Amino acid sequence: MLRGARRVVSRCRDFTAEALTDWGWIPAQSEAGEERVEDVLLLVSEVVTNACLHAGGPEEFVLRHGREGLRVEVADASSEPPRARAPRSPALPGGHGLMVLDKLAGAWGYEVRGPGAVGKVVWLEVGLPSRP
Repeated sequence: MLRGARRVVSRCRDFTAEALTDWGWIPAQSEAGEERVEDVLLLVSEVVTNACLHAGGPEEFVLRHGREGLRVEVADASSEPPRARAPRSPALPGGHGLMVLDKLAGAWGYEVRGPGAVGKVVWLEVGLPSRP
C-alpha cells in the first residue's frame, strides 16, 4: 500500500529504475534506448503525481515486463477517470500530464477496479527500447 507513503513519486521512480536495470534496459545500448528509459521514468512520475494530486494518492504500483515492452499500473481509490484540462500554454507549469502520456506512451488508459475494490487503475504501455 502506497497511500500516505513519504516521497511516493521518487520511490516509484527509484523502483522503476531498479527494475529496468534488472530487465536490461539500463544501461541503455543506444541513444534511443536512453531516451526510452527517460520517457518511462517521466511517465511513472506523471501517473503517480496525478494519483497524488487528484485521487488521494496511489494505493498500488505495478510494473509488468514482457516480450512487447513494459506496462505500468497505478491503482487509486478514486472512481473519477483521468480528464485533460483545458488547453493552456506549454510554458505554464502543471496540467500537462495527460499530454505527456499521449506523446510518450505507446498506449494508456484506465480500468475500473474489480469486484470488491474501490477506484481505478491507470495504465500505460511502452515498447521495448531499440537495440543498436
